[in-house]
Amino acid sequence: MRLMLTDRFCDRVKSSTAQIDYFDETVSGLALRVGRGRKSWTLHYTRDGTRARLTFGTYPAISLATARRKAIEAKGEIAEGRSPTPVAPDTLQAICEEYFGREGSRLRNLGRYEKTLQRLVYPALGARPITEIRRTEIIRLLDRIEDENGPVMADRTLEIIRRIMNWYASRSDEFRSPIVRGMARTKPNERARDRVLTDDEIRAIWRSTGAADRGLYASTSVFAALVRFLLLTGARRSEASAMVWKELDDGSWTLPAERNKTKVELVRPLSRAALAALPERAGEFVFSIDGRTAINGLDKPKARLDEASGVTGWRLHDLRRSARSLMSRAGVPSDHAERCLGHVIGGVRGTYDRHEYFDEKARAFEALAAQIDRIVRPRENVVPITGGRR
Repeated sequence: MRLMLTDRFCDRVKSSTAQIDYFDETVSGLALRVGRGRKSWTLHYTRDGTRARLTFGTYPAISLATARRKAIEAKGEIAEGRSPTPVAPDTLQAICEEYFGREGSRLRNLGRYEKTLQRLVYPALGARPITEIRRTEIIRLLDRIEDENGPVMADRTLEIIRRIMNWYASRSDEFRSPIVRGMARTKPNERARDRVLTDDEIRAIWRSTGAADRGLYASTSVFAALVRFLLLTGARRSEASAMVWKELDDGSWTLPAERNKTKVELVRPLSRAALAALPERAGEFVFSIDGRTAINGLDKPKARLDEASGVTGWRLHDLRRSARSLMSRAGVPSDHAERCLGHVIGGVRGTYDRHEYFDEKARAFEALAAQIDRIVRPRENVVPITGGRR
């Protein structure tokens, strides 16, 4: 059957016991193959007088637009006399892409998962059928990652693979994950961080992020603003970096439930200092280089900040932990500080106490800003009293 494939059609076409190919009128040879509970992309072509078919992923893991792009690339390889590389629907990479296509909207670290797999896993195991991957292969992969990137990175990679294999096992009659307990390279308490910036470090970072006004930091002034905002609000990096202007209203920032780790809407009444830290409006996103997309690729500006400030061995998430510590230091009640960070209060109190604590959070954020101000602008006009009365 030949027709103009659309996203709506691909999403709604029903599976059946009979296998049907729906050929695309836009890219000749491309077809959506619909069979028993699976929709896969295939490219039908002729080479040296022989008909052949290339399978390169499933829908919706591979979108219609991506399928067309892959089909065009494969046809280019064929035209140059090369055999296109197939991606069987049961390879580890194909299963990962299917997982992200179905579960991606619920994954807070989707981008990090995809980059980790592309960089560390796909080159070694991506083309292998998932049912043929053995525990020893995963062990060797983790050994190499540990040697080249450290044990924590090995464990993060293991957790991603474990999650996807368990997901696939829940959808398969035969597959059983080769991952078992005891494969991790570190213990949870060894992976936990407790880094809190010292006053000297906060002062150095604050002064370096202010260098944007003098041109030293002009190329990354948005990043500098983000750093200050994170310290003044205790927000997660992912929350703040993707913030859009429509989430700001009358001095408050409303983080939607779908962007919050706790899946609950969070209102932050911003302090005057936090509002002053925001960059000038230039598009949909608050922290944006081009005005069209949220800021990303933070490793390079972070490295430049480390060099300018002289502060090393810290992460952006440490600003959140530091902000929480500073709130306690400023006398903010623990309940109020926890709500400022968006933590859910557990137990009976968390169930029945639905007071939004707006005013309390507003005072807490102002107290945090004042505490930071005392650190970055220490009083220099205090003269110690010496000697007795004259």
